[in-house]
Amino acid sequence: MEKQPSVLTSLLLVKSRLFEVTLNRTLLTWKEVQLRRKKVSGNISSRLRFGFCLANALHRTRGITAGVHSVPVSEIIAVRETEVDKETKDEGKWQKMSHITTETNLCAFTVSYVEKTGQHRWRCSNMTFFCSDETICQQWVRKLKEQLSLLTCRPKHLLVYINPYGGKQQGKQIYEHKVAQLFTLASISTDVIVTEHANHARDHLKTQADLRKYDGIICVGGDGMFSEVVHGLIARTQSDSGVDLNDSQAKLAQCNLRIGIIPAGSTDCICYATVGVNDPVTSALHIIVGDTQPMDVCSVHNHNTFLKYSVSLLGYGFYGDVLTDSERNRWMGPARYDFSGFKTFLSHHYYEGTISFLPATNTLGSPRDSSRCRSGCYVCQHRVKDISPIKWGGGDVNENESEGEWKVIKGKFLAINAASMSCACPRSPKGLSPAAHLADGTTDIILVRKCSRLNFLRHLLRHTSKDDQFDLTFVEVYRVKKFKFTPNHCDSEFSNIRDVRENAFGQICRDHPSCDCTPVNSNWNCDGEILEHAAIEVGVHCQLIKLFARGIEENPPFEEDVSSFAV
Repeated sequence: MEKQPSVLTSLLLVKSRLFEVTLNRTLLTWKEVQLRRKKVSGNISSRLRFGFCLANALHRTRGITAGVHSVPVSEIIAVRETEVDKETKDEGKWQKMSHITTETNLCAFTVSYVEKTGQHRWRCSNMTFFCSDETICQQWVRKLKEQLSLLTCRPKHLLVYINPYGGKQQGKQIYEHKVAQLFTLASISTDVIVTEHANHARDHLKTQADLRKYDGIICVGGDGMFSEVVHGLIARTQSDSGVDLNDSQAKLAQCNLRIGIIPAGSTDCICYATVGVNDPVTSALHIIVGDTQPMDVCSVHNHNTFLKYSVSLLGYGFYGDVLTDSERNRWMGPARYDFSGFKTFLSHHYYEGTISFLPATNTLGSPRDSSRCRSGCYVCQHRVKDISPIKWGGGDVNENESEGEWKVIKGKFLAINAASMSCACPRSPKGLSPAAHLADGTTDIILVRKCSRLNFLRHLLRHTSKDDQFDLTFVEVYRVKKFKFTPNHCDSEFSNIRDVRENAFGQICRDHPSCDCTPVNSNWNCDGEILEHAAIEVGVHCQLIKLFARGIEENPPFEEDVSSFAV
């Protein structure tokens, strides 16, 4: 790789140690200098004067360098001049510099930057550099700010929605104590709206928000809050573009504004799958540096009526039943999911139906790959973004189209899942479909056929282990562009059957909402929301939205720790 020309180079002090500091167009680097010919002693002012004299005498020919530390310019958060007196007074680490005399005219500037602490967590660290020349100090501040101004991907003005009721009801506190100060440090202005009811953010985005003022939209909450923002932004974009949402064959217009997620919910699956950790500070720093991660969105229709958008999981059968039952037990808090999951497992209901799908034949990768979707994913980057309009075949949907041939599978299923991402979370680090991609224009259909409880338990336990959850005779997985599900009993029949049941057992079932009468159809779990219809049509819209994220980064090789120098 060609070496970048230096923009600025100086000898500066960090904690009374001499460093050669270099700035080029991509990196800020500081190398500790160990002197060979002359021992430096005395107070810090004499060392500093000696250091700058040494610089004028081409010091590099007389010294040797020790540790080298670098920060990408793209991960510098801010730079500012620092008052030396205040620094020495307030920071205990600098008390040993209190004897600096005024005749030294010591100046300083502080660089705030991203420090990667492991496990995908980011922190804001500070490095303060000292010099004896105010002109040099101001020159460094000016040059660094000029470099930061060239990063046009960074947001300047954000619209923030805070859900004060999600998760542990800490959304407002998380934003005020952990995020707001970082946005202020990075000179990002915000308009903050604390939501007052369900779909407040969605409705505000659809009709009231002046989106031209903003560089992005931030949601502080869980996956439900993110879903609200996604629905509002997509609806607004399609309305402005004249697209009919009820037309299942329509090609949706791409949303230009990026969405940022500050995790403050119960699961925060979307954040975990795109950043690698559920940490508000890490997410805030991804927003500040202006990262961009495109993401696919699935549109869900029922007979040319729009129902919902999905970005993570569409689950019928087991996951639909778990969500339906958990809604009856909201008073239990997050524990309701464990309770409902155990209860649903014991009930062991299966459902009959037909699933038709268009296989993804012209894409890279498969659901059984050992590789994972990571930052800079080759599969997602080389995916053709221009998806053809969605076309639904009639009848059995088993016909040749320009896109390929539809396939049809009929049977009895314990679960039908469509995963548009890995759906990884702390409880299931691999997720439902470990090799699913964020932005390749496909979704992975996972069919779990009727089997014994023991075999189904084996399948579920593999989500938490290293074993292949698809390597079972009753489990099938397909990567598809679109699919259609038709239950054996259509929604109108289901309504009639339910009416008959209520006539025969109405009082009993009304008195006992947890009645275990075997259901005819399950419900679809759409990113944590229940769909009203069992018969659905789903199409994948490639890279429809963009997030303030960069995908999960691979664990980097050993990097020198700069924390010992950070303020």
